[in-house]
Amino acid sequence: VQLQASGGGLVQAGGSLRLSCAASGGTFSSYAMGWFRQAPGKEREFVATISGGGGRAFYADSVKGRFTISRDNAKNTGYLQMNSLKPEDTAVYYCAADFGYGVGYAVESYDYWGQGTLVTVSS
Repeated sequence: VQLQASGGGLVQAGGSLRLSCAASGGTFSSYAMGWFRQAPGKEREFVATISGGGGRAFYADSVKGRFTISRDNAKNTGYLQMNSLKPEDTAVYYCAADFGYGVGYAVESYDYWGQGTLVTVSS
């Protein structure tokens, strides 16, 4: 499985961005997809995850109500819509594939990772 994240950029606080994660190899609907982020000097942290069929989604408390995770299995693409962005959302954002069972909140739950896309939110 190969994942390619895109859509990052520079945005002012309060603005919006939509990240995309294009997948190839494997059966896209057979695995959960997650988004993580890593700010400079900090550990990679969970942002959101969505089940293979798209029926279940879970979010970190820090983004709940502002971010929406989704997927289009016909296009083998996942998305992270980010609204009301804050400077503390600044990080490299990674998408990842989880072939396991249950809800993957931990980095260790994920089997494949994309290369990351940088999101910078200015105040």
